[in-house]
Amino acid sequence: MTINFKDALGVHGDALQVRAERTKVLAANIANESTPGFTARDIDFASVMQERAGEENGELSLGDGDPLYRVPFHPSADGNTVEIGIEQAAFSQNASDFQTSLTFINMKLRGLAKAIQGQ
Repeated sequence: MTINFKDALGVHGDALQVRAERTKVLAANIANESTPGFTARDIDFASVMQERAGEENGELSLGDGDPLYRVPFHPSADGNTVEIGIEQAAFSQNASDFQTSLTFINMKLRGLAKAIQGQ
C-alpha cells in the first residue's frame, strides 16, 4: 500500500508553495525600492488557495494566481509604488506564516512515521 502525500498533507503543501512564491514577490519589491517606475506587487493568498481548492474539486478556475499590483498609500514622484515599511511588514508576516505551514507539515509527517512504525 502506498502513501499519497498530497492527500496526507492536505492543504499545507499547497499553502507552503504559495507562501514561497509570495516570498519571492515581496523580496523583489524590497530589492526594487529605489528603482524609478517599479510597481509593487503581491499575491492574494486566500484567492490563490481557493483557486487551488476549486481545481482539486474539478471546478473551472477563473483566475490565474498572478501577482496583483499594490496601490500605494503615498505615491512617489518617480512612479515607484514600493513602500518599504509595508513591504517589510508583509514579508515578516509571510515568513511567520511560512514557518507555521512548515510546522503543520512536520507534525503530519511525524504522525505518518509513527503510524508506519506502529506506535
